[in-house]
Amino acid sequence: MLFDSAHDRFIRRGGTLEQTPAWRALAEHFDHVKDLEMRRLFDDEPDRFARFSLELGPLLLDYSKHRITAETIALLVDLARAAGVPEAVSAMLGGERVNWTEDRAALHVALRDRSGRPVEVDGVDVMPAVHRVLDQMRAFSDAVRKGRWLGATGTPIRTVVNLGIGGSDLGPVMITRALGAFHDGPEVRFVSNVDASDFVETTRDLEPAETLFVVASKTFTTQETMTNARTARSWLVEALGEAAVARHFVALSTNREAVAAFGIDPANVFEFWDWVGGRYSSWSAIGLTIAIAVGFDRFLELLEGAHAMDRHLAEAPLEANIPAIMALLGIWYRNFFGAASHAVLPYDQYLDRFPAYLQQADMESNGKSVDRDGRRVGYATGPVVWGEPGTNGQHAFFQLIHQGTELIPCDFIGAVNPAHPIGDHHATLMANLLAQTEALMRGRTEAEARAELEGAGLDAEAVAALAPHKVFPGNRPSSTILLDRLTPRSLGMLIAAYEHKIFVQGVIWRVNSFDQWGVELGKVLARTILAEEQALLAGRDVDLSRHDSSTAGLLRRFAERTE
Repeated sequence: MLFDSAHDRFIRRGGTLEQTPAWRALAEHFDHVKDLEMRRLFDDEPDRFARFSLELGPLLLDYSKHRITAETIALLVDLARAAGVPEAVSAMLGGERVNWTEDRAALHVALRDRSGRPVEVDGVDVMPAVHRVLDQMRAFSDAVRKGRWLGATGTPIRTVVNLGIGGSDLGPVMITRALGAFHDGPEVRFVSNVDASDFVETTRDLEPAETLFVVASKTFTTQETMTNARTARSWLVEALGEAAVARHFVALSTNREAVAAFGIDPANVFEFWDWVGGRYSSWSAIGLTIAIAVGFDRFLELLEGAHAMDRHLAEAPLEANIPAIMALLGIWYRNFFGAASHAVLPYDQYLDRFPAYLQQADMESNGKSVDRDGRRVGYATGPVVWGEPGTNGQHAFFQLIHQGTELIPCDFIGAVNPAHPIGDHHATLMANLLAQTEALMRGRTEAEARAELEGAGLDAEAVAALAPHKVFPGNRPSSTILLDRLTPRSLGMLIAAYEHKIFVQGVIWRVNSFDQWGVELGKVLARTILAEEQALLAGRDVDLSRHDSSTAGLLRRFAERTE
């Protein structure tokens, strides 16, 4: 059954979003405040930072540099309530089937639940199974880290290579890089692209006898992952023989039969469940490489941080709820200001893959155009999410953010205390973060530009010519998230905050944040085209009339020019 009665509280709310009184109230409010200048807001409200910032343990969210008033937040909270956000949060945390198109729960919060209480899916407590897999992960990661897990030649493992893609790659890659300062185990590497160059370059300097492959595929059929896994198997077998496979491969999968046929010992299969979505799976067995890199105790700290944010989501009122406020600010800019993209700018090199991780987490979740009732939506949903670490981005795309024609809300993320306190590196980094948020908010008026140029000794003609180019419109919104330190716990809180932000936005937009049907069509067509490529390369005639002329022409070109 696609829906059940438990979902009536939020899934089957009728009407369209724009027709709700809460939406109309926001639209009317927007007309009155859209031209407000943040400079003036800060001048008029000396306590603005205190009024528009939230804390949870080591994490601070400052959202004072937004084009909002207290009334804006109140009206946005009204919209969240009208959309059923509190009920939706309760349903998700309660294990209900909030992924309605696939008729299953989205219960990644259970993977990091540290409360000791039962968490049920369809009346069954899933926590014993979760803890069983965590115990298996601890035992295995400890064995590899301490040199007790030996390869086929009796040699300890020195490098672990994760073979996955999408959620089986982006999350573990991001987290292991983010926790780079805590690495004290074997080196962990990742192969995701089906392009052979990824595998070749990743394994170029590795010794097969010292290498362990982790195949991360729920179904053990993912095309890219299994192509790389078969290549890895051949690479290993050529060096060490067929019998070595069981000592150099483990699987994160639910398909035990296929795993055994590959040659992996069933004892070394790490289970996860259909209520764990790929982009939310780093908290599960998919995080095995994280545990190997930093140790299982630190992996648990990551889970504990995420669990703290889960409890905050469930318990804090919406107006003081970090993920909810992040979500509502996104709604404000996407749907009322028409902002089509959102920049995530971590001022911490260890978070260099965080924007890429969020690209999947956000755009795969809310890149939807059909609502709960199967209707095309008449409003904008998920924005384009992008970004790079500071200060690199300042020398690349910040020009467009400051003086371009697009309004681009930004999230700046930094740590108060650095992993490596060397000289004035961190003070310089954080000065740039703070300066950019202030510059985006304040801008530079023409009078200020003229005064600066005149102070530099330019004549009147030069001042008149250059001043327009030195004007910064300002009034560009940004949030700042400060962590006391980038640790496993604070990282877990940060990731969970964004996960829940995405979910809250999906509830308001009336889309399913947990399916990803848009990924499927290209995969289906790729299988057909692969068979046609192989036939053409073998010299057989192939009827390409099913394709458009562009695709057919490119296929022929590929076959004709392949050497």
